[in-house]
Amino acid sequence: MQIRLTQTRDWMLLKSVRLAALQDAPTAFGVSYQTAASDTDEQWQERASSQIGTQFWLAFEGGKPVGMIGAGISQAARYNLIGMWVAPQWRGAGAAARLVGAVKARARQSGHDSVYLDVSPDNDRACGFYLNQGFVFMDEWEPLASHPHIRVQTMRWDVGG
Repeated sequence: MQIRLTQTRDWMLLKSVRLAALQDAPTAFGVSYQTAASDTDEQWQERASSQIGTQFWLAFEGGKPVGMIGAGISQAARYNLIGMWVAPQWRGAGAAARLVGAVKARARQSGHDSVYLDVSPDNDRACGFYLNQGFVFMDEWEPLASHPHIRVQTMRWDVGG
């Protein structure tokens, strides 16, 4: 399995994986399928370029994208992991751990002290996975932007931990 940072030329791959994620797990992300599907080609190209704002990585198996993850600086100046997803047929095959590993490595390289993420405590599989990756729950809660009736809790992983 190969994990790599996206480049502008990957925009259609990133778009297809992101839209698949939003269809597969619509209440797990802060944006709706409808919103993401209406983004322009130029927006997807900028997103894939990883030059400014959030950076994205794709997981490839046999040349086909099977997962994605993003990370960037939040409005609260935190390095946030976002948009983690692995295609159902590839779950449990190590893609998720390798994607999170890419974000952790970037955090280290960029001098960040911690990596943060938001997850619904009702998502047992995701919570268990992140706990196994060394993340801990914080007493911080907020509504999920795309589904405000769902409250997500912040988790943190410390670079030195």
